[in-house]
Amino acid sequence: MKTSASFTRILGVSALAAATLGAASMAQAANWRYAHEEYEGDVQDVYAYAFKEYIEDNSDHTLQVYRFGELGESDDIMEQTQNGILQFVNQSPGFTGSLIPEAQIFFIPYLMPTDMDTVVQFFRESKAINEDFPELYAEQNLELLQMYPEGEMVVTADEPITEPADFDGKKIRIMTNPLLASTYEAFGATATPLPWGEVYGALQTNMIQGQENPIFWIESGGLYEVSPNLTFTGHGWFTTAAMANQDFYNGLSSEDQQLIQDAADYAFEEILVHIDGLADEALAAIEAASDDVTVTRLTDEQIELFKARAPQVEETFIEMTGESGEALLNQFKADLEAVTN
Repeated sequence: MKTSASFTRILGVSALAAATLGAASMAQAANWRYAHEEYEGDVQDVYAYAFKEYIEDNSDHTLQVYRFGELGESDDIMEQTQNGILQFVNQSPGFTGSLIPEAQIFFIPYLMPTDMDTVVQFFRESKAINEDFPELYAEQNLELLQMYPEGEMVVTADEPITEPADFDGKKIRIMTNPLLASTYEAFGATATPLPWGEVYGALQTNMIQGQENPIFWIESGGLYEVSPNLTFTGHGWFTTAAMANQDFYNGLSSEDQQLIQDAADYAFEEILVHIDGLADEALAAIEAASDDVTVTRLTDEQIELFKARAPQVEETFIEMTGESGEALLNQFKADLEAVTN
């Protein structure tokens, strides 16, 4: 069949238009970078991959996830995110506290409940978390996407801990966080900041005599091998936060911003399922792996001895953060009262 010159031109124009449209579509697709603080299979890793799954299932974008150590430690990945090298970072308030002093509120002992249902309800409904914290993070060029709980904090040491006097003379590793230092000093220990990568060796060589972490970190990091006495003190939950570089986020289309918010919400729901029962599984794995492990769960009477020292940590928090911190603490307590009464 003979093709006219005009028809040929039309085909050419159509092909060019299709190619241009395809190129524009490809140009809109991006490969985003996301770093977190934990190992493969740990809670932040599960959250990151749920976030990645939602992004990639619902857009042409791709997401590259970097685990602990691949791009440095916590301070390194935060700096990279603030500088726009990374688009997303997951970091606990233990490290973010150097940027946002108010984030240290999670380290006031016995402020947070320890039963999971109440903790989850608090994260869902808290005004402090869902309205106040995003404003604080924005001041540091960070778009707070989601705060979420990882697990109850557990202390490991060279001997069982049942009362504050048991901390006397012990160096307890903490994240680089002034308020967490205040907490362990109130408990009677010597707070010793150390990067996560040095903790195992420091316990092994008795440079430190203990540390605190959620039980799944104690299991995945093998800390029970060199610090076998586990104490459930009931003093708090480990909290973390997923966030984006705010310049990057603000430069996105409204559709992509909604995509990211939906991905954060999806990952939050996935992580709540994941952490349900995780502590029991990790503890069972630890006890199966070592006959040297002891497990101590403080009684209500024993907890009261530690809880009596919490007010001085609250006072330190207010001294560090001023009026804004005091207002946040009052809101925090009001939010907690709303979900516990």
